[in-house]
Amino acid sequence: MRNPKIINHKGHDIVYLDFSNMKRKSNIVETEKQAGAYIQKHAFNSLLVLSNMENMNFDHQVRDTFLDVVKDNAPFIKAAAVIGVKGLMNFVFDDFVRQSGRNFKAFKTKEEALDYLVSFI
Repeated sequence: MRNPKIINHKGHDIVYLDFSNMKRKSNIVETEKQAGAYIQKHAFNSLLVLSNMENMNFDHQVRDTFLDVVKDNAPFIKAAAVIGVKGLMNFVFDDFVRQSGRNFKAFKTKEEALDYLVSFI
């Protein structure tokens, strides 16, 4: 399990959720729930969030947990970006975005994602 981190980009704080290379469902689910609890302690429409999903195991159980947490987090997040979505996971990600009702944007690099997020300041 990994805790949310605050990273600074161009003078702005961004919540960084690192799911990269996570394979065990229990770790992924617990990390996502912990991230949700952290996010929901902040003011509405205040957070910029970057999630790294590179090489993460993603199945129906993980998707369902993410959908629940993401919907609950919506009021607290100003903008969200994702990195590490490749290959077949693109189709899963597109479906996830549709189901969540949220506007996530996927990027190839961390730098591109961070630049996108700070554009909301």
